[in-house]
Amino acid sequence: MQQVQRRSLHQARDSLAFASRLNPLMPRLGGLAKPVASAQYVGRRNFSGARVHAAPNDAVAAASELARTGAKLDVKKVLVVGSGGLSIGQAGEFDYSGSQAIKALKEANIETVLVNPNIATVQTSHELADHVYFAPVTPQYLAQIIEKERPDGIMLAFGGQTALNCGVQLDKMGVMEKFNVRVLGTSVRTLELSEDRDLFAKALKDIDIPVAQSTAVNTVQDALDAAKEIKYPVIVRSAYALGGLGSGFAANETELQALASQSLSLCPQILVERSMKGWKEVEYEVVRDAQDNCVTVCNMENFDPLGIHTGDSIVVAPSQTLSDEEYHMLRTAAIKIVRHMGVVGECNVPYALNPHSLEYCVIEMNARLSRSSALASKATGYPLAFVAAKIGLGWTLPELQNSVTTTTTACFEPSLDYVVTKIPRWDLSKFNHVSRDIGSCMKSVGEVMAIGRTFEESLQKAIRSVDPSFAGFAPIAECMPKEESELDEMLSSPTDRRLFYLAYAMLERDYTVERLHELTRIDRWFLYKLENICKVHKALKDPHQTLQNLGRAQLETAKRMGFADAQIAKLMGSNEDAVRAVRKQFGLRPFAKRIDTLAGEFPAPTNYLYTT
Repeated sequence: MQQVQRRSLHQARDSLAFASRLNPLMPRLGGLAKPVASAQYVGRRNFSGARVHAAPNDAVAAASELARTGAKLDVKKVLVVGSGGLSIGQAGEFDYSGSQAIKALKEANIETVLVNPNIATVQTSHELADHVYFAPVTPQYLAQIIEKERPDGIMLAFGGQTALNCGVQLDKMGVMEKFNVRVLGTSVRTLELSEDRDLFAKALKDIDIPVAQSTAVNTVQDALDAAKEIKYPVIVRSAYALGGLGSGFAANETELQALASQSLSLCPQILVERSMKGWKEVEYEVVRDAQDNCVTVCNMENFDPLGIHTGDSIVVAPSQTLSDEEYHMLRTAAIKIVRHMGVVGECNVPYALNPHSLEYCVIEMNARLSRSSALASKATGYPLAFVAAKIGLGWTLPELQNSVTTTTTACFEPSLDYVVTKIPRWDLSKFNHVSRDIGSCMKSVGEVMAIGRTFEESLQKAIRSVDPSFAGFAPIAECMPKEESELDEMLSSPTDRRLFYLAYAMLERDYTVERLHELTRIDRWFLYKLENICKVHKALKDPHQTLQNLGRAQLETAKRMGFADAQIAKLMGSNEDAVRAVRKQFGLRPFAKRIDTLAGEFPAPTNYLYTT
């Protein structure tokens, strides 16, 4: 028996060491005390009998047993604050995250109270929360509900900016202290630090993380004075705002005066900071538990350069143009920020990265579930909201089971062997005289996500998903200006249709990658990938090319580039059925692949699939 126990200890140590290799920032056995406590817990579970399980199943078995025993913190009833009515920048993503949080609470046998006036949501379904209040998400209504229900804890991270602002106000009103309500997850103090632009900048300077030169102001005159010191152009950002509301760029004093007046009418504080327009925009999703274990779940890169709100930008996961040095530099900084700020749960950290050097600046920090979090969760298969809710209840990452693989813990960072592309969905045609220009203030009303083995494939899939009338990366009738100067203007001034102007410029006007890069500041890597699509497009459209003399290699290349059968048929003057018949004759058939978070490293009995 003694020999078996010794072998169990070695295997428990191997399990933690294996997790450490996947997550270099997780201290190994014999290192810091906090993660060792988790290791000792796993060990006690394994020492209870003679049966020995192979790593990493030791930790997973313990995690599964713990998850069924109830909450680790002494909470019996929890209030979940929803996001309220739909608005630009705050829609179905928070319904998803709130639903996941409620499921996590129910699994821990905790009574749940939900406040959300939006009846058209999944989270308000009768089988989820125990009590649902269709009341406005305001501090006054929440205070009344807290007084009536007397919850032990409150979760603010799953209702977007609305819930976060209400939580801060409730704390200032003394409601939390009066009714002894514990904020589960990230503290109110951390939320205030992340939302107050001035306090956030000062906090990052304490740990030598670069932020853009900026000044927080409360009046228009102070904004003008700050801009003189920073030098034009500048960007204005609003505190406690959603979807970039009230933000924008100013190239001179007149523009700043108008912009600052508008922004200060929406919120009491704005930040005037150095403009980094044209830099790359990269985001990291980080999860941290109360014992300081951290994992970076996903990193994403914007197709468009900085200057366009991430909600209005095409986003690719994982990042495609970062070097290994750049990736790890930003990853290390993200973990350093999250630890310094004391985040407990999920956090989004967006960066501006100079494309010509290693210079970078932190744009902001969202210490809550966001649109990017929902995208990262769907892109990787890692249940961010579910894990964040469990962490808020006191679990640690090594104790939580990865629900996708069921063989690893939540402390494993996901690996992606595919490319995910997100494209926003605008509905600007419904409004008369509306500007189609896109910038730092979000205008999109939705988004689509597509998965493929190549960037070209996932991009074309996403374009078709946005609107069934779009065949793929190809010009559309509304985006074919006659004058070259007009086309240059459309490319250099971003609109919701810039992708189609790019297609027209490459396919019809033979613009080079270098010229397009100068006009758009889009990274050359992405432009070369678009050029790959254009080469196949032109080859298929060649009048000498027919379906009868189309070779297998050509058709296979077209499918790898994301061309649909209908798209190929249109280019070749044929029909979809004929193309499908030729494709089947060549043995080219769709194949379903699994999203398992681990790129096939461990078996995963999940039904999360995509076709390619």
